[in-house]
Parts: sequence; structure tokens; C-alpha cells
Amino acid sequence: MSQYVCVRVTRMDEIDVALFERDWHNTLYFFFLNSDEQIYMRYGGRDPASPDTYLNLDSIELALKRGLELHEQYKQGKLPKTGKPGPKFPREYPLLVERTFKRNACVECHLIGDFQNLHREQDGTLDKLVHLFRSPDIKTIGIDLDIPKGLLVKGARAAAADAGMKPGDTIAAVNGRPVYTFADLQFVYDKTPRNADIVKLTVERAGKPQELTLKLPERWWWTDLRFRQSSVDPKLYFDSKPLTAGGKEKFGLKPNGFASQVSYVSSMAQLMKVHELKTGDIVYAVDGVDVDPLANTAELYIQLHKKPGDSAQLDVIRDGARIKIELKSQRMSFRK
Repeated sequence: MSQYVCVRVTRMDEIDVALFERDWHNTLYFFFLNSDEQIYMRYGGRDPASPDTYLNLDSIELALKRGLELHEQYKQGKLPKTGKPGPKFPREYPLLVERTFKRNACVECHLIGDFQNLHREQDGTLDKLVHLFRSPDIKTIGIDLDIPKGLLVKGARAAAADAGMKPGDTIAAVNGRPVYTFADLQFVYDKTPRNADIVKLTVERAGKPQELTLKLPERWWWTDLRFRQSSVDPKLYFDSKPLTAGGKEKFGLKPNGFASQVSYVSSMAQLMKVHELKTGDIVYAVDGVDVDPLANTAELYIQLHKKPGDSAQLDVIRDGARIKIELKSQRMSFRK
């Protein structure tokens, strides 16, 4: 650590957010860069389960050592220089200025991501698969890391195992881009086009590189959004699980439909007068639509196709009877 110049950024007011691009909902994030502003690597990242799943003192020590090695390579001309994106600063987001600068308030990291999305929503460039469902969970494709040891694979399942990944492999690149830490892996993996069918990983095995092609499963990009508290995510205050094939057949529903059974209803639903759903209800259509190429639950369909504050009519099966329930989604309006 003593070989680094350490800077702690406590507020984002004057920071180039294009240079320091990341998933802004991470609790802690380090950038390893030189005086030319070339970023060697990153450290941080999280999953929906916990803000510190991938944070560990042993792994950050590995990262610090690797950063020094990369810096030596750079000084010797052995590490190619990379271009920088055009600068972008918080004052260039009018909605963020109104929320922070004009109120003499601090520009916090999570506000950057939130107000970027609000502007995207405003100008019609918001892509929810990309901008809302950030940082897909690598466990979905069957990768379990030995976290204190960086990108060492502890277990391989599902798509990862099918592609030939083995415990003891070390992940070295994603789609041809070198990765050194979990943060690197998560950042580069997040750049995978959401309509992609495969992702290519390079692993080191017994000191030699191995190229693996993983077939991506349906909705590989899906992540639990609740910890993000995003303003462009319509708040529904219920969770649902996809109805089984047998369940759909039992109720005469389309086998390729997004019918789902309500598994949880927040007390906020009644307080905010969002809907009158109950646990056990089966929602099989939204505004008359019951099939969608992306959604496998009614909840996901609404998240993808509705804006916060939009209303919808739900077709519901409750105790065997078919009823209609009105839903009025909510927009997150308060930021800590």
C-alpha cells in the first residue's frame, strides 16, 4: 500500500464520471491507475445477496501486488496504452444539479447512476436490460470463486461446467479483455450485449491459457433490483415466482406465458395503495398481455414495459376464480 498514492473520494462533485465509469451501486470501489489516467484494474463489486460478498483482505492484497506489476510493465512499454473516454462531469446532468448543487448537497455515488438513468428515461435512451439490470450475477452461469484468491475458480456448474471450466482454473479474460479481479470480471461481463447467446472466457490452467465458450441461459442478465432503490424501476411491492408448466396446464394458461404466483406482498402496497394482491394469487396477464419474449413473471414484465407511476390492469386467479386487479406503480422519490 505504501507504494501507491492513495486518494479517497468522499464526494463526486468534480469527478470525471466517464473516466471512473462503474456500477454506481457498489458499496466500495477502488481504481488502480497511473498519472496518465490509464486504469490498470479495479477492485470492488457485489452481488444482490450482500454488499461485501466479493470483498476480502486477502484478495485486495493480491490486487495491490498485481497493480504494481502492471505499473512496471507500463513503465517499460510492455503494457499498451488505452484511450480515455470523453470527460463527463456531474454538473452536466441538470436533474442532478437540481437535486444536489443547487441545494448545497453532496453528489454521492449512487446518485450518479440514478440520475444518469433519469436523463436516459427523459430523452428516450433508457435500455432497461443494460441500464437497470446491471452487473449480472456470475453464479447464474455457474461460476463460484474462491474469493480470497481472486479469480480462482472454486466450483463450476451449469453453463460454466458445460463449457469445460474446472475448479482450479483462474479466469484471465472475458471476451478477449484481460481481467485481474472480480471487479474487472463484473465490469467487463456487464458489457456483454444483452441479446448475446455466448460469452468467451480465457482461463489459465496449469500455467497455460484455455479458451472456453459459455452458452448463456435465458435471462442471464436478470438480477435482483431491490437493493438498488432505482428511480426508473417501477415500485410494485410484491414478489412473484414463475408458475410451473404443470401449474399453467392446471389453470388452462399458455405454456409460454409469463404467469407467476405471488410469493410476497409488502405492507407498503396497502399503505401506498398500489394494489390489492395477496400471497398465492396467480397473475397471468398485464393489460391483456400474457406472453413476452423476455419476461417469465408478471413482475418482470411490468418492470420492463412500464414506467414508475404507470397503471396497469392485472388478470388474476384467486382461489380458482378469475378477477381483475388495478395496479398503480410508484416512483422512488426519496434518496438518502
